[in-house]
Amino acid sequence: MTTAQHTSPMLQRRGQRGLTLISLVFWAILVSTVLLLTLRVVPTVNEYYTAKRAIEKVAQSGGSTVSEIRTAFDRYKDVEYSITSISGKDLVITKENDRVVVAFAYDKEIELIGPVSLLIKYRARSN
Repeated sequence: MTTAQHTSPMLQRRGQRGLTLISLVFWAILVSTVLLLTLRVVPTVNEYYTAKRAIEKVAQSGGSTVSEIRTAFDRYKDVEYSITSISGKDLVITKENDRVVVAFAYDKEIELIGPVSLLIKYRARSN
């Protein structure tokens, strides 16, 4: 008989499958970091897109003077509670080719852990 016939199935070793403790800790840290970033960044991105929609609407139907456009944006901001970083006075209002263009720019600093922060620079302009 050959040696392969003498070995029982219990003695035949197969490669182990699964995670080691170190790889489990690594993946837990990685997933929690991504989750933390997502939970902190998503509200600011939502605010940016809401403000961008607001300046699009205000530029199309806001008014003819700078103060009317700023007031219209502030009214829109009062309805949309997610816009907290900018107000009507932060808008840059210009006229290009007989068309009103409304723009804004602001920086959002998001604290992550201790002294570590993430800085996002938001810029938008109406079409």
